[in-house]
Amino acid sequence: MDQLVRIDDPDGRPRGVGFLADHHGTLLTSHEAVDGLTRLVLCAPNGRTATAGPDAVVPLPALGLALVRTEGLEVRPLPLTVRDRTDAGTYVRLPAGCWREARVLTTTPVTYAARDGRRRLDALELAIGTAGRDALRPGGGATGGPVLDARTGAVLGVLGTALSSERADRGFAVPVRPTAADSALTALLARNAATVPAYGADLNPAAVLELTGAVLTVDGPPLAEDVEPVERAVATRELADFTEGPHPVLALTGAPGSGRTTQLAALAVRRHRDATPAPALWLRGADLRGGDDSLADAAHRALRRAGVAVREGEPGDLDPGRVARVAAGAGRPLLLLLDDPEEMPAALAGRLPEWTRNTVAWLRESGARLVIGCREEFWEEYAEHWGRGAPAGGPAPCVRLAGFTSREARLARARHGVPEGALDGRDARHPLALRLLSEVRAALPGAQTPGPVDRHEVLAAHLDLMCLRVAVRLTAGDGPDGTAVRPGDGPGGTAVRRLATRVAGQVHEAARRALGSGTGALDRKTFEALFPPGPAPARLGGGSGWASAVLVEGLLVPTGTGYRFAHTELSDWLQGSHLDLEAALDVLVHRPRAAAPVAVPHHRAGPVVQALLLLGRRRGARLLAFRLRELADALDADPTSWWAARLLSRTLLDVPDAAPYREVLRHLAERVVAWRHGRRPVPTDLGPAFWAALPLPAAERFALLRELVLADGDTEEGERYLDAAARLLAADTTAVQPHLTRWFEDERPLPATPDATVATAAQALLHTHRHGALDELTEALADSGHRRADELLAVLAEDEPSAACRAVDRWASDERPARR
Repeated sequence: MDQLVRIDDPDGRPRGVGFLADHHGTLLTSHEAVDGLTRLVLCAPNGRTATAGPDAVVPLPALGLALVRTEGLEVRPLPLTVRDRTDAGTYVRLPAGCWREARVLTTTPVTYAARDGRRRLDALELAIGTAGRDALRPGGGATGGPVLDARTGAVLGVLGTALSSERADRGFAVPVRPTAADSALTALLARNAATVPAYGADLNPAAVLELTGAVLTVDGPPLAEDVEPVERAVATRELADFTEGPHPVLALTGAPGSGRTTQLAALAVRRHRDATPAPALWLRGADLRGGDDSLADAAHRALRRAGVAVREGEPGDLDPGRVARVAAGAGRPLLLLLDDPEEMPAALAGRLPEWTRNTVAWLRESGARLVIGCREEFWEEYAEHWGRGAPAGGPAPCVRLAGFTSREARLARARHGVPEGALDGRDARHPLALRLLSEVRAALPGAQTPGPVDRHEVLAAHLDLMCLRVAVRLTAGDGPDGTAVRPGDGPGGTAVRRLATRVAGQVHEAARRALGSGTGALDRKTFEALFPPGPAPARLGGGSGWASAVLVEGLLVPTGTGYRFAHTELSDWLQGSHLDLEAALDVLVHRPRAAAPVAVPHHRAGPVVQALLLLGRRRGARLLAFRLRELADALDADPTSWWAARLLSRTLLDVPDAAPYREVLRHLAERVVAWRHGRRPVPTDLGPAFWAALPLPAAERFALLRELVLADGDTEEGERYLDAAARLLAADTTAVQPHLTRWFEDERPLPATPDATVATAAQALLHTHRHGALDELTEALADSGHRRADELLAVLAEDEPSAACRAVDRWASDERPARR
């Protein structure tokens, strides 16, 4: 009875008991326990006491109940039933001298004999033994006690000893149900359902939050507690709009290392920690099974695992549809987060359209929402199936994550303790590179980084650090094998370094075997062969506990029935170093139908891209350029070749500098124009966004765009190459203006608008985006000296006379004669 609070009168005579029903200290009891008292003395089972005056009591005589506001009792509240009726035959437990079992007979009218008169109420009639009935006599101290459902533990009613019917004078309890007649009780019931978990037939929103929070804690990705994730403004806004919008599904896509999983986890944490918490259920593709009909099956397994752990026993019915309806009924729809669906078993991938249709139908029926965190390649293949759940058959929304913005990157570097200039170029905005570099720097305090490093060097340093940590754990006195570290064998000791080398060898072998598995993961047998859970063979240096060492250090993590590298980008990078590139390109690009016995999933492009990048790093840009030209020629032969387009575009986007591959890019630009003129499809990978994102000097980028605008078609066909130039101009007007003036000498007509030329298009862009950089524009036009520049200056003199006057003033005192 450690949750019951005794209620005494000012003279210390017991009047009954009560129990807390929320975390604010609201005590629920029977009206007769407080009837006629001006002051209450409350005694908690932990020895704490409190007093309550008349202003702290909310009497509800019409319901036979009373609420008492208390402070400092520190008693755990009891959950209240969410059912609107209690069935006859329900087994209950109640405090009558001690905890006793009883059974609900029926709901019957009773008379409540209050001090100010009699009232008619509906009450639960209880069947209880003789000793229990004697304990329920008036004045016996049982009034106000909770009647608990024997299965769920929720309060069904409150005992009253001044209740009687025509058939009996004791053994009744007032039901606890919301009523329009009293807002205080209704508000209490709502607070209780939102904050005090109950399961089984009384499943409430608080239990849904507890379950989904437990799943996130156990199965979710580890978030660094000392580093707050940087909020990605675009993703946060889109996700917020999605939860309030009509679509049941949203995709959050991004390349490995883009922070996709971190953003999903941060979303789940935000929902759980919000002022008005909302449930988010974390699932991974590895949680799916080949025989699943829909995502509801995986959700059911996750909820049940969490329920057994939280309840330490049978949690009752946790059907995900019911869980979702409970959440939706509280105005907080259940949000499912499915990360890395690419990890689903092959048996399920083979019937993914059917599974997707069933999942969308279940989402619509239950009111749940789904956010899928996946690679772009996965979403490209299956987006149309998810779109069938969208209103009016429209596409499901998709948010694409790339690197940090400049502001986000500065904030991330500050939080991770990475100094400005420590990372090279675009890698300074790469989420995973920042995180891993911070870990390496933390492990080597005071060490000086020799100039800026790139992402590949960060991955290599991280791998070395992880192998060293595993070696230290294997040789530590409290490590798995129980051996002590010898003098001089600390992290920098010779023996530890030798062992770290062996660990690195096993890690590379793991990457090689994961590459051959087709899924990028290791099955349990392979993992244990590489990292023995027991005694290790002599070739590994003996000892034991390799499996636990690599798992504890977080180098590999469990996934489904196997294991994978914790960071997907690290996995792709390692696997790419073991890939037979020539054979892979033959299978995927040059002879796909003849060489591929089994189709390679598109989301496995990562290791191939990494192998191409590694070719450039190890053997030089000339050899990589040769391979890229081969891919371009293959794409020219077959513009529908997905693998050629994707490998070509991703490699060129990921090289540190695309300038050494300018000949390949010029050839590609020419072919894009030729394909468009020949009415052949242009791969989306080579669309305007690709050319705008290439790591090129601005002069070369705009030289390529100058050619590509000749491939522009109707504005209805999506973004044009001219639109990409306009976007770049708007983003950095001053820097881009001089590059567009070089287009003035190009009088080739634009196919989409034959009356316009490349030169007039440049004029239009510069005039449209003149605001905010008028003075710079006049200078750029004056520097150009082209007649098209003079024409635009004449227009500016009419449209912007103040800017023209300022220019004349500057040029009048300019030392250059041409300006004067």
